[in-house]
Amino acid sequence: MVGFHVLTNAERLDVPEIRRIGFDDLTGALAEGWRDFWQRPSHLAFLGLIYPLVGAMLAVWTSGNNSWPLLFPLISGFALVGPFLALPIYEMSRRQEQGLDTHWRAAFDVFKTPAFASIAALGVMMLIVFTVWLMTAQFIYESFFGPGSPPTLMAFVNEVLTTSQGQQLMIWGNLIGFLFAAFVLATMVVSIPLLLDRDLGTAIAVQTSLRVTLKNPLQIATWGFIVAALLVIGTIPLLVGLSIVVPVLGHATWHLYRRAVVPAGGH
Repeated sequence: MVGFHVLTNAERLDVPEIRRIGFDDLTGALAEGWRDFWQRPSHLAFLGLIYPLVGAMLAVWTSGNNSWPLLFPLISGFALVGPFLALPIYEMSRRQEQGLDTHWRAAFDVFKTPAFASIAALGVMMLIVFTVWLMTAQFIYESFFGPGSPPTLMAFVNEVLTTSQGQQLMIWGNLIGFLFAAFVLATMVVSIPLLLDRDLGTAIAVQTSLRVTLKNPLQIATWGFIVAALLVIGTIPLLVGLSIVVPVLGHATWHLYRRAVVPAGGH
């Protein structure tokens, strides 16, 4: 019964009602995310520092293990597990909305939520997708350049930018990476905020996210492009910008959920 509850919530099989959203909802969600960020900027920047720190650790790991071809897939693929890692930020959004304590330590009360098992199941799913992406990226690289790795980052960059194999690697790598990102976006755009708000089970959360995507394909695709563009901008100043970009996007995602899914009371 525990497993069934995690998947669907055995006590009630509510199917949330969804709305059609417009492009103004996307800009509105971003504006609200920025507003919420500035209510507690120091606390959220502290939480957001986790992301550039992890990015730096990934860069050090690839250099130390001579795994330069995995550097970009690791950093870009990190966004695949971003919806789960942004969980404390969603909790801050929920608390600000309800007028609860918004000290940064309170954000970690999210791990006490009744739906955490369902949220953790989504986290495992995203981790599997992330792992498959890395294996796929390694396979693509070896298909063009064979096993092994260039000795330095500059040698790898030169290999990718100045050879025909490198150009094909970029084309196929970005195309397949886009498919991975599209899958995660469609299944996760509102899943975790929904579970944080209402303990409905993993299956219904994913189904609701897919329904939102299918009902608003252009809007959700645009949202994915906005998220990707802002994450790229955040990585430019040595990943430090992610300490601001990620919290703002986390807040904005919560508000997008509020705009796309009708509350339990129907108001």
